[in-house]
Amino acid sequence: MKNGITSGTGAHSFAPYMGCTRAQVVTFLWRAKGSPAPAVGNNPFMDVSPVDYYYNPVLWAVENGITSGTTMDTFSPNEVCTRGQIAMILWKAAGSPASSFEGSPFADVSESDYFYHAVLWAVENGITAGTSPTSFSPHAECTRGQIAVFLWKADSLPFAEEQAPVTDAALPYYDNLFELLKDVIGVDIDNSELYKYYELIKTMYHYAFG
Repeated sequence: MKNGITSGTGAHSFAPYMGCTRAQVVTFLWRAKGSPAPAVGNNPFMDVSPVDYYYNPVLWAVENGITSGTTMDTFSPNEVCTRGQIAMILWKAAGSPASSFEGSPFADVSESDYFYHAVLWAVENGITAGTSPTSFSPHAECTRGQIAVFLWKADSLPFAEEQAPVTDAALPYYDNLFELLKDVIGVDIDNSELYKYYELIKTMYHYAFG
């Protein structure tokens, strides 16, 4: 991903545990795709205005079939995105590819769910995993930190293991992001292993502070 996909919520904060809204998700994705202009610019939503920062991202996402409104004339931009919704958005943005999974490993994801194929694709490709071996929690809300990781994984950035290990001298620069990484991904890492996550940590830093 390129820098500038998102920014912090303040000069020195990213608010990784804050819920990530539908407007924010489509804006992050739109920026990751190069901020393309909507082809038509037809706005069917009463709650999306030309003065909103997410105006072009929403129109672009809708006209490309990546997402839709919550009703015929509302987009609900301030509604927090769920795990099922982000899987669906990323899957559609990738072209709705088929998954090789035969059946769902999750009791809360069935073939009748709109996000069924999206979840299987996202799990198969390592973009996200279940919240337990048998549950995905598709209706659980996503945080800004989680969305940043999902987008990073969906864009297939390498872990860049050829990078030199991060030294203790660099820790003040990355310290908060290490903690975020452990929390969001659930990985317990020490300094000797940080080089494996260098690109992810660096990208998340730029998301937060530019």
